[in-house]
Amino acid sequence: MTIIMDWHGVPQAARGATVALGNFDGVHLGHAAVLRAAHGARPELPLAALSFEPHPREHFRPDDPPFRLTGLPAKAEALSALGARTVFAIPFGATLAAMSAEAFVEEVLHQGIGARHLACGADFAFGHRRGGDAAFLAREAERRGIGLTVVPAVADAAGPISSTRIRRVLQDGYPELAAAMLGRDWELRGEVFHGDKLGRELGWPTANILLGRQLEPARGVYAVTVRLADGRVVPGVANVGRRPTLGGDPVTRLEVHLFDFAGDLYGQEIGVRIRAFLRADAKFDGLQALKDAIAADALNARRVLGVS
Repeated sequence: MTIIMDWHGVPQAARGATVALGNFDGVHLGHAAVLRAAHGARPELPLAALSFEPHPREHFRPDDPPFRLTGLPAKAEALSALGARTVFAIPFGATLAAMSAEAFVEEVLHQGIGARHLACGADFAFGHRRGGDAAFLAREAERRGIGLTVVPAVADAAGPISSTRIRRVLQDGYPELAAAMLGRDWELRGEVFHGDKLGRELGWPTANILLGRQLEPARGVYAVTVRLADGRVVPGVANVGRRPTLGGDPVTRLEVHLFDFAGDLYGQEIGVRIRAFLRADAKFDGLQALKDAIAADALNARRVLGVS
């Protein structure tokens, strides 16, 4: 899988694909349907996905709280797992925001990446002030000899699956509902940094990461599995919060204790897959009460994960 972050000078080998279009934040089951449609329409062509980086909402509303379900590396990996050979991560800034819908079709899709077929969701909108929709895209693509498949929303019993719904259930503490819409457990990624080593002193050493631009889920304790840099997956228990018992932190961190693990993870990127919400964040009356709570959380997490 190749990530291309410009539509100018695209290598010939990456041109002429059937291309799925969308923001693809989370790469959920609805997004998977768009990729399947792109491939199914022209299976003889290489499959590509075109997204935007950063997410347009980050450009237009930079002061919003972090909301990303997937950063670019995680998004590209998920798209690759669905068969995309190339991911076009088109830079979204003032230039692209001001580009008309017709210019986007001509300059980016037709001349830039040489798309031969397109697929998008029924609600796909693009161009200056979202001036282009699926019907507009169909007309403009046909004029240029490009096919288009418009994919209806994928829905479950609660309605259409969307990144917005997934964010909401994660913020409400229901990671299993998010996993059902994603088709996999949601994962937070980050580089392990040196903390104050208090967890080690309490007998529960933790790997700490910051959330960065990733969505902050409900604060509290989770059963997790952790994907290490070397590919190993280790079960554990994690806390998302600001450590109120210790006086409070200015930013939210994720602290994860890996079960039956010994090793140095500092400076490594880990992926923490959120499996189940165990309890809300709480302030305890002293370190011993906190230590007792962590022990109970660990036992509960082992039970949920089926770890002896």
